[in-house]
Amino acid sequence: MLSYAFEGSNEKFLAKTIGDMLDDNAKKFANNECLISVHQNIRMTYTEFNKEVNKIAKGLMALGIQKGDKVAIWSTNNAEWVLTQFATAKIGAILVTINPAYRTSELEYALKQSEINTLIMIENFKTSDYIHMFYEVAPFARGAKPGEIHSNKLPKLKNVVCISDEKYTGMFKWKELYDLSKKVEDGELKKRQASLDFDDPINIQYTSGTTGFPKAATLTHFNILNNGYFVGKAMKFTDKDRLCIPVPFYHCFGMVMSNLTCTSLGATMVIPSEYFNPLTTLTVIEKEKCTAVHGVPTMFIAELEHPEFEKFDLSSLRTGIMAGSPCPVEIMKRVNNEMNMKEVEIAYGQTESSPVITQTLTDDTIEHRTETVGKPLPFVEVKIINPETGEIVPVGEQGELCARGYNVMKYYYNNPEATQNAIDESRWLHTGDLAVMTEDGYFKITGRIKDMIIRGGQNIYPREIEEFLYTHPQIADVQVVGVPDKKYGEEVCAWIKLKEGETVNEEEIKEYCKGKIAHYKIPRYIKFTDSFPMTVTGKIRKVEMRDISTKELGLEDVAKIETA
Repeated sequence: MLSYAFEGSNEKFLAKTIGDMLDDNAKKFANNECLISVHQNIRMTYTEFNKEVNKIAKGLMALGIQKGDKVAIWSTNNAEWVLTQFATAKIGAILVTINPAYRTSELEYALKQSEINTLIMIENFKTSDYIHMFYEVAPFARGAKPGEIHSNKLPKLKNVVCISDEKYTGMFKWKELYDLSKKVEDGELKKRQASLDFDDPINIQYTSGTTGFPKAATLTHFNILNNGYFVGKAMKFTDKDRLCIPVPFYHCFGMVMSNLTCTSLGATMVIPSEYFNPLTTLTVIEKEKCTAVHGVPTMFIAELEHPEFEKFDLSSLRTGIMAGSPCPVEIMKRVNNEMNMKEVEIAYGQTESSPVITQTLTDDTIEHRTETVGKPLPFVEVKIINPETGEIVPVGEQGELCARGYNVMKYYYNNPEATQNAIDESRWLHTGDLAVMTEDGYFKITGRIKDMIIRGGQNIYPREIEEFLYTHPQIADVQVVGVPDKKYGEEVCAWIKLKEGETVNEEEIKEYCKGKIAHYKIPRYIKFTDSFPMTVTGKIRKVEMRDISTKELGLEDVAKIETA
């Protein structure tokens, strides 16, 4: 038997845009709670939420935003983020989600690469001063009137909206969108919404790639709406469910598997805080009687190991998803038993697949829900091939996992070469992940062809860090690998070869990175070396580097932790 699987379903596709889905469900679940932002003390029913979305949509139209224009959001989790997600969908603007951990060089890259017209951003969070960083990237905005930003450096950028009551030069305040909305008639919004097609691109998510720079995976209404819907169906979600969402919205886990899963089925989105906090998450689950919670393994570990964990009543919990990085089997079992999540599931996929490819089910055995990543979602084909020949391998044999179906992205924006490398002529998405299909049709992820590092659910491509470190004046060569980590799954380890006669220490390297690349990309470990392990043809042997680093750092026991 060959390693190929396809799951049919009695469920039908949602053949509509995200905006039309919200309109339909605002009528169907009118008085059900749609969005609760606990840290902002905001509660909205489906009717109220849809009205707010329409106001923001009209405000964006008043800014001159057209169908296909790129609207970026650079923010932690809040109600404004969710309103922006649905407002842009209603007017056909493509939402570009920017990681709030991004710093100046990464922000500038995103603004240029996806040709952003409008940036919506927060002013600060913890030690991050987003206003200062933005002005550093776009100093010309300081002297501009709101809506009249012009620069050869960022030729497409026209508008900046700050989620703040403070007024900054060159920027609109969030509340001004409500005033601007009065300039646009309801009929104009309806006309714009009616002109949209569910195959239109509606979202750009940045994901690391082989060039060393993030690639802009471009997803349609149909891609992400149906993926969220079928994820929810697998969880047996209904309008009675209340999902606690501590995962970030900028990633598919938050905006698709959480927000679109909830809204497509009339369930309630519950935002516990701006950014993950285990104590807050546990408090909100109990207070709001959440029936589900999502998270990457590190989040569940932080909740389970919190000193006050035992005092919380989590009896309302039923299900949820653990995804984003390999899930330790023992942690999965503890979540089942200690968090009352008897129906917790594992999902596997990547941004390019909207994101879910396979998922376990609520009634799968504990073995299937801890040792595999499930079966394909409905209407998704999965095969495992020999990476060298392209032929489908027999069941039980390892190979590269490929997926095909409605969930495969449209393309990488402005990057046809990368698109061609990821999606073949038959529309199969090549994931780069090694997997095995079992006799009973389940899949196990066994490794990665590519050397992507997954740190706590964050995808990190070593080449990106390497190219940045090459800008250090004392570094001659650098190679980055992932090493095992108990908390995050993997951590970044940089092997650095200094220029002849130069000296620099570990802390100086880390200090050089601060404020220039995201904190999670800054190497946790640094090894100074005179050479790198290589093949006879001169290719760097990163597998060997990882093994050496693991041994030298005393992480052999961590590397043996069993994962699904």
